[in-house]
Amino acid sequence: MNRAYAWGIALLTLFILLGVWVRDSAWPLDLVVSDAMVGFWQTSGGDVVWVITDILGPVLPIVMFVVLVVAAVRSRRDAYVLNVLLRSMVLLAACRIMSLFKGVFERDRPRAYVDFSYPSGHVVSVASVAFTGIVICGWLARHLLRRAIVLATTLVVIAAACRVLLDVHWVTDVLGGTLGVTGIGLIVATAMHLIPVGERKVSG
Repeated sequence: MNRAYAWGIALLTLFILLGVWVRDSAWPLDLVVSDAMVGFWQTSGGDVVWVITDILGPVLPIVMFVVLVVAAVRSRRDAYVLNVLLRSMVLLAACRIMSLFKGVFERDRPRAYVDFSYPSGHVVSVASVAFTGIVICGWLARHLLRRAIVLATTLVVIAAACRVLLDVHWVTDVLGGTLGVTGIGLIVATAMHLIPVGERKVSG
């Protein structure tokens, strides 16, 4: 079995097991962090975090999808680039679908807030864009791959921290979102031959 595929299955399994484990309860770490964050969302610092989380949220995959569509149209005469972009659109959509698991686990939020808690939809959104972006860089701009990984990881961590700071998600919600997206991302990317990353062959 392909190593990436195996890792994907393992991470997706962890995501499901974690969701089952915490759906009716909270880990001690969840409770400690949530207690520490009580009321922060009503402060001036909370106002700043709200702005950040509005940007690093569900709007991000929509923007990326539109950008990919536009890029695909402009690259329609370049079969190699078009192929990578079209497969990346499917990958992005597959990763984003992980938010539907909220209705499966039906976990309550740390405080009164709309929708269920596990996994964090904001983290799923940012992680979906991050994972897809890394894969695209691997194929089309490999010289930027390391920077893309650092940037992607940083954005996911910031998105996760914001949701916890606002006390609308438990720590395990943001952890679960990251595990789920990485797991399904590896599985789908491997199935569509986006992993392992290939190199463009220049014919001479």
